[in-house]
Amino acid sequence: MAPTSTPQTPFGRVLTAMVTPFTADGALDLDGAQQLAAHLVDAGNDGLVLNGTTGESPTTSDAEKAQLVRAVVDAVGDRAFVVAGAGTNDTHHSLELARAAQDAGAHGLLAVTPYYSKPPQEGLLRHFTAIADATDLPVMLYDIPGRSGVPINTETIVRLAEHPRIVANKDAKGDLGRASWAIARSGLAWYSGDDMLNLPLLSVGAIGFVSVVGHVVTPELRALLDAHLNGDVTKATEIHQKLLPVFTGMFRTQGVITTKAALGLQGLPGGPLRLPLVELSPEETEQLKRDLAAGGVQL
Repeated sequence: MAPTSTPQTPFGRVLTAMVTPFTADGALDLDGAQQLAAHLVDAGNDGLVLNGTTGESPTTSDAEKAQLVRAVVDAVGDRAFVVAGAGTNDTHHSLELARAAQDAGAHGLLAVTPYYSKPPQEGLLRHFTAIADATDLPVMLYDIPGRSGVPINTETIVRLAEHPRIVANKDAKGDLGRASWAIARSGLAWYSGDDMLNLPLLSVGAIGFVSVVGHVVTPELRALLDAHLNGDVTKATEIHQKLLPVFTGMFRTQGVITTKAALGLQGLPGGPLRLPLVELSPEETEQLKRDLAAGGVQL
């Protein structure tokens, strides 16, 4: 049984886009995934997003994706939302992933803008609609033009919001003006997908976060959100500023790389990366330690 959702917070408010732990030989580490998932939920996450970019989805097989969802649902699915990444740049493949995620017990789907092929807005509309039609699960759009090459235009978001199962958007567009209009016109539950903009997006109507730095600072993210919800702008700003070194340090290079390094420093499951991603150099690891320490993270 999934946690209780509301139209305003369909997947809760604080979610971490979880890495996919691997064993030393590069195999899927399901025990580690369950341990990490429990740690993150204990830290205050309402939900976890699996098989996204931070989960190294480009280099995990369809079977591994389903196994991961099933394992995490078994570990924490009674107390946290488990949202499964199902978006690719191939609509047919995305539908297969969506159905497999539902069969594995996922509570929702994350559907990224199709990347590399740069489809027009009509293509985006049909792609996301097909995913939403493929299962009974609620869908979170994922708008990240820096990776996908194309934005989801506001008009397209408004049209997609008419679908009863498209209920949320993860915003990594980095445009507060467009976000403001899209939130106002679509009515979708809006989640910040860019940690540096968590507080600014709350100020224009976002309801929560899908975070990478949540791997190491979930309690602080929860405190920031609670302060904002309680109208304590000063406290929310103080927490935001305290976390600036973490926001910066975790994205000095590709976020999965730094996240797995940070987890390793804390003795938590993460393991190696799959090529083309590579581990931090010793110098980069020392910089990450300094960044995390400056943001108050205990190592």
